[in-house]
Amino acid sequence: MTIAKPRSAPAGRLFDSLEQEVFLNLWRTYDRLRALEEELFGRHELTPQQYNALRLLAAEHPNQVRTLDLAARLVSRAPDITRLLDKLEQRGLIERDRPADNRRVVRIGITEAGLALLRELRQPIRDCHRRQLGHLGKKQLTQLVDLLRSARHPHEDEASSWR
Repeated sequence: MTIAKPRSAPAGRLFDSLEQEVFLNLWRTYDRLRALEEELFGRHELTPQQYNALRLLAAEHPNQVRTLDLAARLVSRAPDITRLLDKLEQRGLIERDRPADNRRVVRIGITEAGLALLRELRQPIRDCHRRQLGHLGKKQLTQLVDLLRSARHPHEDEASSWR
C-alpha cells in the first residue's frame, strides 16, 4: 500500500507554514475520525472522555484509582473531572470511596455495570476503529504512531504514561 501524495492547497487557502499545514491536517483528521466515534458512543449515552475513563478503570479493576491519577491518564484533559465522574456514578458505572483516614482523597472503581457496558462495546469499538483507520496497513499505522509520539513528546509531562 502506498501513501497518497499530498495535494497542493487550493488557491487562496495557503498555509502560513508547513507546521500550520500539519497542525490543521491533524485537526481535520481528528474531526473526521471523531464523528464516527461520537455516533457509536451517542447510542450508549457516553462521551469519548467517559468511555476512556471507564476503560482506564477497568484496567485497574478490582483496584481503585485516585481521581487525580485517573485525570492524568486520560487521553485528553478533563477540566471538570468531577462532573464527568458524577455522570458515570449516577448511571451506576463507577463508585467512589473516600478513605476515612484522608477524606480529601477520592478513589474511583468501576462497577459490574461499567464492566458489562465495556464488554458490550468491545466489538463495536473495534469495528469503529477499523472504519476509521482500517484502510491503512500495519506499517503505515506503526509509522503514524511513531510520528505522533515524536510530535507530542516535547509537550508531554515527564510523568505521563503517554511518553
